[in-house]
Amino acid sequence: MCTFNGYPGGPKKQSGMALIVSLVFLLLLTFLGISSMQSANLQEKMAGSLAMRNQSFQAAEAVLRLGESSIQKSDFTLAACTYCLPPPESGKVKAAGIYSGTGQSSGLAWLAAGTGFYLIQNLGAKGTPVTTPLSCQAATSFTLYRVTAVASQGTSSTVLESIYAKCGS
Repeated sequence: MCTFNGYPGGPKKQSGMALIVSLVFLLLLTFLGISSMQSANLQEKMAGSLAMRNQSFQAAEAVLRLGESSIQKSDFTLAACTYCLPPPESGKVKAAGIYSGTGQSSGLAWLAAGTGFYLIQNLGAKGTPVTTPLSCQAATSFTLYRVTAVASQGTSSTVLESIYAKCGS
């Protein structure tokens, strides 16, 4: 009887089953890795978008406060508006001055401030506002102003608006 390395009949013919199983597992691990990378890439894009949106909002809020602080100055004057609706071009403003792009325009001049733009509209003298600061308790008249602020950061653009009451005598 012929033996080969202790096995009678010599080496057995290999069918390659171990190779096939290992290749299937390798393929599954490759798909799992690709899926994980796509998920990580999507999460990174979402986090970047959220950061841009937050920066845009903070910039618009800073510009809004600059617009409100300009109303507080004692020498601030602005004629009552003839177009008292919110400006339709607010989402498209990219430069200071009167908007001349596509779509409707209020015809009012936007002012550059910080990393954005703001527009002030005098809504006229009105009755007493809902809340009045202590410095305005003795005031008998109030002038209302609409301040619209726009800021962009990357692909995110933010428009904020406030109504500001300035007390008179």
